[in-house]
Amino acid sequence: MLYPTFNGFLSYYFIKNEFVIKLAQFKKRAYMKIASWNVNSLKVRLEHVLQWCSENSPDVLAIQETKLKDENFPEKEITDAGFHVVYSGQPTYNGVAIISSSPASDVVTDIEGLDDPQRRILAATIDDIRVINLYVVNGKEPGSDKFTYKMNWLSKVTEFIESQMQDYENVVVLGDFNIAPDDRDVHDPIYWKNKILCTDDERQKLNDILDLGFDDSFRLMHDEAGFYSWWDYRMGGFQRNMGLRIDLILTSETMSEMLTSAYIDVEPRKWERPSDHTPVVAEFDY
Repeated sequence: MLYPTFNGFLSYYFIKNEFVIKLAQFKKRAYMKIASWNVNSLKVRLEHVLQWCSENSPDVLAIQETKLKDENFPEKEITDAGFHVVYSGQPTYNGVAIISSSPASDVVTDIEGLDDPQRRILAATIDDIRVINLYVVNGKEPGSDKFTYKMNWLSKVTEFIESQMQDYENVVVLGDFNIAPDDRDVHDPIYWKNKILCTDDERQKLNDILDLGFDDSFRLMHDEAGFYSWWDYRMGGFQRNMGLRIDLILTSETMSEMLTSAYIDVEPRKWERPSDHTPVVAEFDY
């Protein structure tokens, strides 16, 4: 007698009163949680990171603005908590790291055509997922030298991402993009119109990355306005929800198909001495 299959993976048979389980086209299903968080100084926020990892068990946590030289990075504290970590840092400014439940491989910290001492890029493979962690240039103000630097930096990074997609099927690009994708991601679009983080030029650069075959994972799950990942410390920005959504998790087509949830965890923004950013999270079943 043939019994119904279980999720299409197991076939059950009775043969002469003996119960036999036949593995048929068995495929392992896995859950993965990937997050990004600009911690605005890992030295100050290390306990926050360890607490959040303990409470949320991410498979990947990409962090930005570590603001630490590599020799001062708290690798032992993170590995003692049961995680692996790779990092690329500098004193006082910038700095990126990837904390993961599995070891990272094929680590890249510098990309072709971009001779830049600022530590803003970190790519690594976690299991079979290529993770590209970015701390995008702020740009200061439209028309400034720093804005021109931001535009050129994004062009080179887009070329790098395109080359990575030729080598890897499952790709996630995440981090602090310092770009609000559209007016839904801005608490006051009229005030922010044509200001840094919200210009048409910056949004076009972001769209250039999306056009490579990526989705904004949050927008696959949520259409409405009013969700933010950054709030200014001044003027009660968080308490008044005067924020921007500038921390993003972009997913390649294969990753988008496996996406089950995407959200912004505002709880760490309520903690004592918080970062001005809060974690953004995407969950996958693959």
